[in-house]
Amino acid sequence: MRPRLFELFDVAFPAYFVLLLTGFVFAGIAAALTTRREGLDPDVMIDLNLAMLLGGVIGGRLLHVLADGYFWDYVHLCTDPARVDWKITQAECLSPKAGYDGVWDAAKGVCHPKAADCFAWARFWAGGLTYYGGFLGATAIAIPLLKRDRFPFWKAADYAGIAIPLGLAFGRMGCLLAGCCFGAQCELPWAMSFPAGSPASEAQHDVHLLASKWMPSLPVHPTQVYESAASLGISFVCWYLVNPRKRYDGEVFVWFVGLYATARFVIEFLRRDARGGFLHLSTSQLIGLGLVAAAYAIHRRRLPSGELPEGGGDAAGGPAPDVADSEA
Repeated sequence: MRPRLFELFDVAFPAYFVLLLTGFVFAGIAAALTTRREGLDPDVMIDLNLAMLLGGVIGGRLLHVLADGYFWDYVHLCTDPARVDWKITQAECLSPKAGYDGVWDAAKGVCHPKAADCFAWARFWAGGLTYYGGFLGATAIAIPLLKRDRFPFWKAADYAGIAIPLGLAFGRMGCLLAGCCFGAQCELPWAMSFPAGSPASEAQHDVHLLASKWMPSLPVHPTQVYESAASLGISFVCWYLVNPRKRYDGEVFVWFVGLYATARFVIEFLRRDARGGFLHLSTSQLIGLGLVAAAYAIHRRRLPSGELPEGGGDAAGGPAPDVADSEA
């Protein structure tokens, strides 16, 4: 585990955020190359990638704050810091260099923030981003930009269906280095143990699997690696198998959404980090179910006439023209 990938001029660069940005760079390059190959303006994809990075970070952070189980911690950081418990050592608590500079509560053996901080929720670079929040935020900013540039929406969506999982593969390696998004305990040959004080160790201590969080974690499923591998596989399928055979603009994107949501739904059962949820399903699983339903509805609507699945569908059949696409 290496939460801080490197330091430059005494500024620490978190591994997760560095690899997230790396993923966006590769995703942007892939989208631009695909656009150029099809005779469209690659500059639109480059501009769109930068805008989607901003929208994705905002959306990813907001969903983390609202749905990952830390909402009241952020509220109390602003209104009553003494109600926020940091489970760290006394030395870390009193060390500004460690990034805390808190107040040690000897009776409870925990650290409290020294002063109120009403903007902690906005510090996205320190970690705490959700993929689906980022996906929805990036989509929200992409629609008006594509409409402004008169770029066919569903063609751009197909490029995204190739580029996004490629970027995700890098982002999940950042999760691995940061120690977040860890899995359940297992004894498989490829299981990983995280260092003492890691999120996995803290979680296992909270459920009485470890005597102290300052012990290496028990071996767990490397769910970050599972999702990174799944994302690479999805990008390959969308780029080399679906894209050359697509029957309508948007089909690559539909396949990406369906494949990723399915893979994520399964992997979520193996995760043990805090993710929020309802009815024994995580927030990501619930959103994924909705996206699969939406992807299937889009697929039925946009299939060319005569290729609709059994059970009916729109009699008009054919895909909408590019003018309609750009306004979707």
